[in-house]
Amino acid sequence: MKCKRLVASVVMGALFSGAAWAQVKVGVVSSSTGPVAMVGIPQKNSVPLMPTKVGNLTVQYIPLDDGSDPTASVVAIKKLISEENVDAIIGPSGSPNAMGVIQFAAEAGVPLLAPVGTAAVVLPMNEQKKWVFKTTQNDQLIADALVGHMAKSGIKTVGFIGTSDPYGENWAKVFTESAGRKGIKVVSSERFQRSDSSVTAQGLKVLMSKPDAVLIAAPGTPAVLPQITLYDQGYRGKVYQTHGAALPEFLKLGGKKVEGTVLAASLMLVLDQISDSHPSKKIAIDYVNAYEKLNGSKPATFGGNVFDAGLLLKNAIPHAAAKGKPGTPAFRAALRDALEQTKDMPATQGVYNMTAADHSGFDERGRELIAVKDGKWTLIQ
Repeated sequence: MKCKRLVASVVMGALFSGAAWAQVKVGVVSSSTGPVAMVGIPQKNSVPLMPTKVGNLTVQYIPLDDGSDPTASVVAIKKLISEENVDAIIGPSGSPNAMGVIQFAAEAGVPLLAPVGTAAVVLPMNEQKKWVFKTTQNDQLIADALVGHMAKSGIKTVGFIGTSDPYGENWAKVFTESAGRKGIKVVSSERFQRSDSSVTAQGLKVLMSKPDAVLIAAPGTPAVLPQITLYDQGYRGKVYQTHGAALPEFLKLGGKKVEGTVLAASLMLVLDQISDSHPSKKIAIDYVNAYEKLNGSKPATFGGNVFDAGLLLKNAIPHAAAKGKPGTPAFRAALRDALEQTKDMPATQGVYNMTAADHSGFDERGRELIAVKDGKWTLIQ
């Protein structure tokens, strides 16, 4: 009798062990509360839409909210690594938050898929950043599109207002260099905190430089404040925004004061105006429809950045599983290698082609020039 119980115990143990090996655990850290919530909420809401089965493997997502606090992001990442033994992490939502957790993901050998704006999470590439993959367009790709439009519009001088964090600082660097190559001069450069309730002083300094146009570099709803401040101060020149402003709340909060804004962002903003031949169109439409059915509203592009992370993992997991078991360092290392070798993979934001040097992988198919016209996003043909 004891022998039978022992055999049964061994068999059940093997079954449970096999079940454990058959599961890939993915942590998702988003800022669904706090100042970055307008970015983090659509990201959190996208998690139920991501793949839960890849081949014979199931995928478990473990969502955590960091409250937009970089310190809480570190706590969440450490918890996912040490307590949950995750194979990959998606997040955090904010650029400063992501910059602060890279070392911990790298030290643990856990791939980090960062749905943030700043290219500083993957550039310049080094031993730590080789574990990070960015699911948004790099600043350079967006900046070149904006500068190209400025040059064609005859703009010679630009004022710059950006957030005082990695997002704004990297944008100031990339944009100034890109503009210089086209003979466009940055005549003023101001910073503000995301949590600021007033940028009156910064606006006045930009106005005093008398620019032909102004570029605002801020992620989420903080992108609105500098623009409406400039409008209220009498500025009527052209205003440009980065892909950080690509959310419905920008239009709602800005109203008529953001009319005419030009930005470069993913096709998700103007899906009905995109050619059916675009490889990402159907994927994006299916995602938007599924999100709206689940949440009762359309997602901001930031949600697509997290959904795309799920698609990247779905594509990479089978390759990693051939070299190691989920839950092991071998699997995570193979997963990192497989992500780096992503080729011609369409997703909601564009087409991914990763290399050892490029952990974002977007080309021109990952951006569209868009203007605000009659309170709506309109594709610039």
